[in-house]
Amino acid sequence: MENAKVRKAAVAGKFYPSDKDELVAIIRRVEHKERENINFSLANKQIIGGIVPHAGYVFSAYQAVHFFKLIASQPEKYDTIFIINPNHTGIGNWISLEEHTHWESPLGLVEIDADFMPLLNFPNNANAHKYEHSGEVMLPFLQYYLPYKFKIVPITMGEQTFENAKELANQIFDANKKLKKNILLIASSDFSHFESINEGFRKDQLVVNQILNQNTQQIENVVNDNHISVCGYGTIMALLEYAKLCTQTPKVELLARGHSGLVHHSLEVVDYISFLIFNE
Repeated sequence: MENAKVRKAAVAGKFYPSDKDELVAIIRRVEHKERENINFSLANKQIIGGIVPHAGYVFSAYQAVHFFKLIASQPEKYDTIFIINPNHTGIGNWISLEEHTHWESPLGLVEIDADFMPLLNFPNNANAHKYEHSGEVMLPFLQYYLPYKFKIVPITMGEQTFENAKELANQIFDANKKLKKNILLIASSDFSHFESINEGFRKDQLVVNQILNQNTQQIENVVNDNHISVCGYGTIMALLEYAKLCTQTPKVELLARGHSGLVHHSLEVVDYISFLIFNE
């Protein structure tokens, strides 16, 4: 740890508890509530990645926990987990890698996999990650659910286009052809923001249909044509394109769906949906 450059947690105490015991307690409480709804048969699949919401744990953990519980139930261990998230701050490049050597959460440090850095032709920009919440909120879930040492590769997308998503997918796939690691991709995304429950569901379903049918480029078109505020649609496209490189027949399963109004009553809600992408 002598030369470690640690990214300190930026949203602990805001998006999730900064106290370790409180953090563990909220994850356990959410899992207990959702456990009977988790489709554990999917844990037997070859999991490629997942689409996971990134709001505060009190709101979106109920959907996120489905994905994390499934990867925790996998018999195999992941060497490296790519956390691909949208850029909410506007700081950074079209796609930004991380310059730090470790990320920190209340549950400890996780090392960034430096092996991938020279193989990914994207700029490093620590400021793009410094205050961004949509990648950070994945870390405590991973630390809690995976009882072994793993590394991460955080990537934030400043320009979410199909072309950029496809390029990102290709570079990750080509890099791992050389490294031959067991990797997992997380596409961090919330769905419609501040719509009525019915209107948000209607708009999101347009995107959900494209995800389930793996019509990657149509995700971008549907989002733009219908003004749908899915904040991580670029990360979703990157994951789907990567899955198509891994297997000719990737499968997509919707795991859980909800919205902020289920926790705090409001006429306008934010929607949260989790998916699993896998190979039979």
